[in-house]
Amino acid sequence: MSKLWGGRFARPTDTVVRQFHDSLPFDVRMYNEDIRGSIAWAKGLVKADMLTEDEAATIISGLEQVRTEFEEDTLVFDEGDEDIHTAVERRLTEIVGDVGGKLHTGRSRNDQVATDFRLWTMQAIRHIQAQLAGLQAAIVNHAEANLMVPMPGYTHLQHAQPVTWGHWLLSHFWPLQRDQERWTEVWGRTAVSPLGSAAFAGAAFPIDREFLAQELGFKAITLNSQDAVSDRDFVADFLYAATMTGLHLSRLSEQLALYCTTEFGFVRLDDAYATGSSIMPQKKNPDTLELTRGKAGRLLGNLAGFLATIKGLPSSYDKDLQEDKEPLFDAFDTLDLALPVMAGVVSTLTINSDKMAAQLEPGLLATDLADYLVRRGLPFRQAHHIIGEVVQAAEARGIEITALTLAELQGISELFGEGVTAVFNFEASLNSRDVPGGTSEKALQAQLQAARNLL
Repeated sequence: MSKLWGGRFARPTDTVVRQFHDSLPFDVRMYNEDIRGSIAWAKGLVKADMLTEDEAATIISGLEQVRTEFEEDTLVFDEGDEDIHTAVERRLTEIVGDVGGKLHTGRSRNDQVATDFRLWTMQAIRHIQAQLAGLQAAIVNHAEANLMVPMPGYTHLQHAQPVTWGHWLLSHFWPLQRDQERWTEVWGRTAVSPLGSAAFAGAAFPIDREFLAQELGFKAITLNSQDAVSDRDFVADFLYAATMTGLHLSRLSEQLALYCTTEFGFVRLDDAYATGSSIMPQKKNPDTLELTRGKAGRLLGNLAGFLATIKGLPSSYDKDLQEDKEPLFDAFDTLDLALPVMAGVVSTLTINSDKMAAQLEPGLLATDLADYLVRRGLPFRQAHHIIGEVVQAAEARGIEITALTLAELQGISELFGEGVTAVFNFEASLNSRDVPGGTSEKALQAQLQAARNLL
């Protein structure tokens, strides 16, 4: 088949140049969207009196046959099929004859590819959101089963204050919920139809663009044809949302990888989500977590690379924009594997509550001791300083702060009274933080319910 644009050229395209230009190897995955868009366009041409009902019916029947051939993997590509649009139109014309050539009336590959790509991306976003929900559900279920298991909390990777496993695990639910919201926003900005913009100046026929948008499930139409064919903000938005999701998976993976080390021993990965060593038979490596952590760099690279591609483009369509699909497809494929894998990791994870309890050392309650002084009327800044002196005194003797006598404490501040030892209770510490988002059982139950409601 001759090129769609070949009439003006006296010589065929060089073989290497053709390979350089052709996008069929990667845009073939948009075949269904291309056929959906073409069926809608045929109906639009009927409304514009550019096709008869019979011609449209013939074209639509032919397009359905092409779709079946793709689905059954029986379609044979031609050497001239440079992209999915060429392949579909070429095969359609073989099936229905010359009437197939009328389908491209008023339409350009510029608005056609922008339409196809938006349709594909809209479906991809919904799929990612479903995968995200699966991981969120795994987090909620595991958190609920171990909601009040106490463990040390960390800032700067140092012991800070006591928390619970449920509180820690739910701290990874909310970043994923922000991802859900971000993906919904990206879907909304993607669901805008450029169809009818033609090459860049708009269709020369009375096409009902609102009708086409409704047929294809878009929520609006573009309002400037030149911008419509060159706008790839939705691709950058997708890649940013994918990067943020990847970063959140990476942070969860990093901490789980630490927690399953011998030094921590807080969690144990299920054998189905770990690997071994080729030389050290005792090893159980968290390769799944490490790969997930590594994929975040790949996602970030896709975003940075694409932003560099579009940063200096002039207005309207330029061939550079062919570089939009591979990074987005790769980002989708990466998350499509990573999200269910991480859901499996979390849902099969085993925690070691004894190891967590063994790390609940009295220093974690230093803030509670400061709060004790505050309740006795001391300004917090002074209380903070006094507890710092308490910690120094204990360290100087090589003992825990709980081992200091009342007399020793009162030597630092006479505000310490007989009931001060009641502070040194981890359950009381957890339940004292009874504000929304805190570590008390009541607050955690409320947080858990809020997460479940979102699911």
